[in-house]
Amino acid sequence: MMLFRRQITLLLLAIPLAICCASFASAETLTGIASVIDGDTIEIHGQRIRLHGIDAPESSQTCNDATAKPYRCGQKAALALAGQIDGQPVTCDGRDVDRYGRLVAVCFAGSQDLNAWLVSSGLAVAYRKYSLDYVGQEATAQAAKIGLWAGGFVMPWDFRHGQGTSAPTNDNQPATGQCLIKGNISSKGERIYHVPGGGYYDRTKIDESKGERWFCSEADAVAAGWRRAKR
Repeated sequence: MMLFRRQITLLLLAIPLAICCASFASAETLTGIASVIDGDTIEIHGQRIRLHGIDAPESSQTCNDATAKPYRCGQKAALALAGQIDGQPVTCDGRDVDRYGRLVAVCFAGSQDLNAWLVSSGLAVAYRKYSLDYVGQEATAQAAKIGLWAGGFVMPWDFRHGQGTSAPTNDNQPATGQCLIKGNISSKGERIYHVPGGGYYDRTKIDESKGERWFCSEADAVAAGWRRAKR
């Protein structure tokens, strides 16, 4: 009985210690020369850091450009991040620690918020599951049709869950495997096209027997008489 009570006491003492250490880690600020691991992960002094509030394409992921030509969007994001840092010291303000032991942080090269820069450049998207901090930058990039938003892509989290190509994120696939814009005809007869990442893209099904079709670019869709979806 005495041994049992001692074990309980040690356990109770360990709980506040664990909470303390996790809080300390999440509040940590690191500064140093950064190595780029991928488009949303860097390393400083041996500590892996996951950029807070954003999600970049995976290193092996491909996307389609405005002409439906595949390119390595994950690699492009990583190279662009390395170029933006350009050897400058990077300072990361910790927000959390993820399940892999990485510090989740907002990182700066000089005065440049790297998280915001990646999203506003269309190299990454806002990771709404964890934060809404960069939704505005994403909307700006999407409206300007830059980076990922210039063509077709699968959201990084969908890619990680088994969507292994740059095809759309549901079973309603284009015959070519490359032309990813969905030309839908609404119940009112409106011809509306949806681009990957749009609010209604995933739920939109294409029925070619009804005159609906796939487009390889927004220019093709507009020329054919379709308008872009408002969301």
